[in-house]
Amino acid sequence: MEYVGVAGERVPSLGLGTCELTDHACVRTVRRALSMGFRHVDAAQAEGNEREIGRALAESGVDREECFLTTKLRPANLRYEDVHRSTRESVERLGVEYLDVLSIHRPSLTVPLSETLRAMGELREEGLVRHLGVCNFTRGGLRRARRLSPVPILTDRVQYHPYSVHEELLAYCRETGVLLTACCPLANGRIADDDRLAAIGDRYGKTATQVALRWLLQQGMVVVATAEDEGQLAENLAVFDFHLDETEMAAVPEPSLVRTGADWVRGRFWA
Repeated sequence: MEYVGVAGERVPSLGLGTCELTDHACVRTVRRALSMGFRHVDAAQAEGNEREIGRALAESGVDREECFLTTKLRPANLRYEDVHRSTRESVERLGVEYLDVLSIHRPSLTVPLSETLRAMGELREEGLVRHLGVCNFTRGGLRRARRLSPVPILTDRVQYHPYSVHEELLAYCRETGVLLTACCPLANGRIADDDRLAAIGDRYGKTATQVALRWLLQQGMVVVATAEDEGQLAENLAVFDFHLDETEMAAVPEPSLVRTGADWVRGRFWA
């Protein structure tokens, strides 16, 4: 596993997304991922599987300090009191003493951002949360969050893949020392059938999926990808033994307004 250094923190560069995992399948997949070497697990209150993730962590035998654990506030839990209450409930469900990152799942149209960030900052002061994050924030939204937050914002988690590219946001994150976390990096499964990326991968004995993940990692992002079975976990993990050259890096992105629009809708309501 490779790590990305930011704000004095070493973040595992490849994480396991859990948005589609439920019940025993969630326990099994998270436990298997940890046994294979994953050390970054991305959870969310809205997914309703924090208890299962906590069980997998407890059964894995991996020390808590070795696992970078994040969760996201449900959009209905952004009021001051709800941030405090729901975060404590998340920590209890996960069976841990603290979260490495607590993030706002998506911007709110009704709750002042300053109110949410104030409560999150207090949780950090208490030691219940180590870092604050946001998700699905544009460059302007991230700039505003950084201005309003009582403590630094560690990361902005957005959908980022070869069909949905956010170069201005990435540049801003690099300038300000914010970690960009790419979720849905495989475009909800569409990357696997991309012949263009598969042709690049053929040169290294890699798949289109692995090329897309490598492209993101080489740009300094942390990548959170879901997986349903051991084969997919192994495929996602096998991206640290090859390197794309400049020509290949430039050939990977193929932005699409249609695809980007569809992903924005999905991210607004589900991601």
